[in-house]
Amino acid sequence: MQSYDVYFAQRQHARNPNNQLKEATFGMNLEMNMLKKRFEKNIILNDISLALDPGVYGLLGANGSGKTTLMRIICGVIQADEGSIYYDGKNTKEEPDSFRSILGFLPQDFRYYPEFTGLKFMLYIAALKGLDKNQAIKKCDELLQLVGLEDVKNKKVKKYSGGMKQRLGIAQAMINDPEVLILDEPTVGLDPKERVRFRNLISSFSKEKIVILSTHIVSDVEYIADEILILHNGRIENRGPSTELVKEIEGHVWECSLQPSLVDEVLANYTISNQKHESEKMVLRIISKEKPLEHATMTQPTLEDLYLYYLKEEPGK
Repeated sequence: MQSYDVYFAQRQHARNPNNQLKEATFGMNLEMNMLKKRFEKNIILNDISLALDPGVYGLLGANGSGKTTLMRIICGVIQADEGSIYYDGKNTKEEPDSFRSILGFLPQDFRYYPEFTGLKFMLYIAALKGLDKNQAIKKCDELLQLVGLEDVKNKKVKKYSGGMKQRLGIAQAMINDPEVLILDEPTVGLDPKERVRFRNLISSFSKEKIVILSTHIVSDVEYIADEILILHNGRIENRGPSTELVKEIEGHVWECSLQPSLVDEVLANYTISNQKHESEKMVLRIISKEKPLEHATMTQPTLEDLYLYYLKEEPGK
């Protein structure tokens, strides 16, 4: 393998012969216009239109709803069948290199070189992004410290735990200080403490970036997302602050306690967002437009209730 000095020099010259870091030619507005994507006969995305300004956007949807497909289209990994994406009024397909220079991406299937140390992997990504060596070393050290990997930066990635690998993935996505940051299931493998660290990190720079993150852990976006985007049946079904969105299902969330022997019947007929033991009974949290049981009492909805409300209506669910 060639040395990092040679690799950095080659990559930097190829991207910028004058050895000057190219300034981003884009601004801070991301617009998707009538995006469509099909796989065989299945419509995965259907007329997705969004305009996003700096902030954190939590993308929620069931498995197979198209979240990963949408993120991969934004990042240019795959192409939409129809529609276009603009950043500061410029078509990203016409200027892909300029858009990639201000883009950070953590895919769901984050790949790494197992024989690389954490630091060498970060330096490699920095070279791909066009950072000069001195700038890269400083930035890599800062990010590895930020995600709690400073003490293991010289350890081979193959020896990292699942949570450590995921933190490395988050760090590499931010190596070029991106204006647009796309994170697909970023908290998978993180323990509760690490998830709090991640949420605080995202919150700290949310005013300066457009951050889109998808997750099945609703609490990860409930507290940090400026807006929630509900992807349902291939469309953005709803969007807005979580406090506003949950109003959609006010009057549709109920709690009741009943004998354990009756739980299976209720589970078969209603969407249950939570259940717990209390004394000798089971307390169920039920999502239903109609009062599910005579002794059920109405309660305030949460974002997780809303997520399950849409999930129950997904095809095949």
